[in-house]
Amino acid sequence: MKYAEIRKFDVSNGPNVRTTLFVTGCTNNCEGCFNKDLQSFNHGNVWSKDLEEKFISYVKNPNVYGVNILGGEPMEQTMDSDLFDLLTRVKKETGKTIWLWSGYTFQQIMNDDKKKKILSLVDVLIDGRFEISKRNISLKYRGSENQRVIDAVKSMKENRVVLIEKI
Repeated sequence: MKYAEIRKFDVSNGPNVRTTLFVTGCTNNCEGCFNKDLQSFNHGNVWSKDLEEKFISYVKNPNVYGVNILGGEPMEQTMDSDLFDLLTRVKKETGKTIWLWSGYTFQQIMNDDKKKKILSLVDVLIDGRFEISKRNISLKYRGSENQRVIDAVKSMKENRVVLIEKI
């Protein structure tokens, strides 16, 4: 896995103070993408066990409420187990919430075993490609009206999309 940025204390993505990882690599190529540079799988730095340790130490800070995973496309981080391993550690060692943004829909993720495995560790999924024709800057945590804020835990349990209405 490659990544572009880690934000130790992020207050712009998700509620409260969170630690954020921006992975690189995305094949969606959404028109108007706000992270165009992160679409290349060759962009950024190589993930390492040392970085994983540092990231986990950030998340363990008592001021950090949870984790955000953005990109690029997190659900395309299936060429190795780096993202899955990181999220597994976040869950086991901190119990803090994980929010993940994906251009894939919940249904598409559920139909792919590797993506579903990553989703199994996520608390909140913001799904759907960014659509410039549906852009709405007043939306919380998403860029276009087609994107949904989903309770990933309930949705996986019930095998249907359960939206989070109040965020």
